[in-house]
Amino acid sequence: MLNYDVFEAFKSAGVPDEKARKAAEALSGAMFVEELTELKSVVKLHTWMIGAVFALNVAILVRLLIPA
Repeated sequence: MLNYDVFEAFKSAGVPDEKARKAAEALSGAMFVEELTELKSVVKLHTWMIGAVFALNVAILVRLLIPA
């Protein structure tokens, strides 16, 4: 992946093409890993929330169907 905005910023600062390309790729990779980590944490939270709602629904269903 190459972030062209970062690449152009490096180019306008006078960095040679190859170094600008490598730096832009490195920054793009770092941003991708950060976004992926955030996405994984959100998915984990949603998984726990769905599990809790499912457990509460089962408890309510058991309470309604089994006389006390």
